[in-house]
Amino acid sequence: MIRAYKFLMRPTVGQAQALSEMLRDHCSLYNGALQERRDAYRHVSKTSITYGMQSAQLKEIRAFDPERQGRWSFSSQQATLRRLDKAFAGFFRRVKSGDKPGYPRFRGVNWFGAVDFPKDGDGCRWDSTPHDRVTRVRFQGVGHVKVNRHRPVVGKVKTVSVKREGKRWYVVLTAEQAEPEPLPVTGSVVGIDMGIANFLADSNGGFVPNPRHGRRAAAKLEAAQQALSRCKRRSNRRRKAVRKVADLHRRVRRQRLDHAHKTALDLVRQHDFIAHEDLRIRNMVKAPAPKPDPDQPGGFLPNGAAAKAGLNKSINDAGWGVFLTILTSKAESAGREVIAVDPRNTSRTCPRPECGYVAAKNRPTQDTFHCVACGHTAHADTVGATNVLRAGLVRRNARQG
Repeated sequence: MIRAYKFLMRPTVGQAQALSEMLRDHCSLYNGALQERRDAYRHVSKTSITYGMQSAQLKEIRAFDPERQGRWSFSSQQATLRRLDKAFAGFFRRVKSGDKPGYPRFRGVNWFGAVDFPKDGDGCRWDSTPHDRVTRVRFQGVGHVKVNRHRPVVGKVKTVSVKREGKRWYVVLTAEQAEPEPLPVTGSVVGIDMGIANFLADSNGGFVPNPRHGRRAAAKLEAAQQALSRCKRRSNRRRKAVRKVADLHRRVRRQRLDHAHKTALDLVRQHDFIAHEDLRIRNMVKAPAPKPDPDQPGGFLPNGAAAKAGLNKSINDAGWGVFLTILTSKAESAGREVIAVDPRNTSRTCPRPECGYVAAKNRPTQDTFHCVACGHTAHADTVGATNVLRAGLVRRNARQG
């Protein structure tokens, strides 16, 4: 299996400048390759430029510009061209499927924050000074950079990436590992229901509170964004304001990730089987369609967009997608089983086996479930988690034959 590691780097002033120049030159290569593709397609011949054609030009580009493009790893530049090729492949796939196309864009220097090295030892070297107590990573054109390795790297390092987040630099590794030993069997199964009032409810009646990291930081973020809007363009004050806004967003993101990791780890340690709702989060946060007013040309009727915007903000703040991805990854590493089930009517169905009545009236309020057929009463989220577990067990049994 493949596992990723992310470590903070501590470059010197000169190394940080060299890393910035590396990102700048890779960004220039990306934009130049994108411009070539655009110009070729706009030509009367409608020529299509492929990755192979652009990769073949790298040797000439490096020879023509030895002070910039010639300084960096050939393989990393190929990875940048592959990145552009993947962007075009995604664009054509979305066009074919009828989704919003999203044509690849030119990148500004501040919007190009990572460089990939496809193979350890080709333009980069992880743990380049094994004789030293301090871990370092070596990059071509930069040198040996100190790394704050806060945990050991298990397995063979396959790829290395450089990433910039604000003023900080990170190295991201992918390592190939043997299949880990599964955790001891607990004999416990659980279903979980994702929510906003509570982050999740389980089928055993437990709840995990929603930390609402984004809402707690909203006042500081609003003040920082207002300060940014008052700054003049291309000024030191504006650069500091941009950095402050980015730091606040980064802090919220790290808090959300920390909460997701801890919650997923608790579930994986306690249960052998976990069932969850198969949520289509992208569809859930779509804005409602406008309603034209037939009596007033050019006017529109209320469509609940303001209320929906608040709900969408709460859904994004909860971070369900990130949590479910982390849960699936941790369960795979621990030898646990995770199954996603259809979420429709899970909180409207009576969980009692002898009843099973389905009706919207079964949920009179957001938190309350009261079956109008048999009178069963419980917390609506617990009922949803119980039905999710039941559906997950049915799917598992059907899969096992």
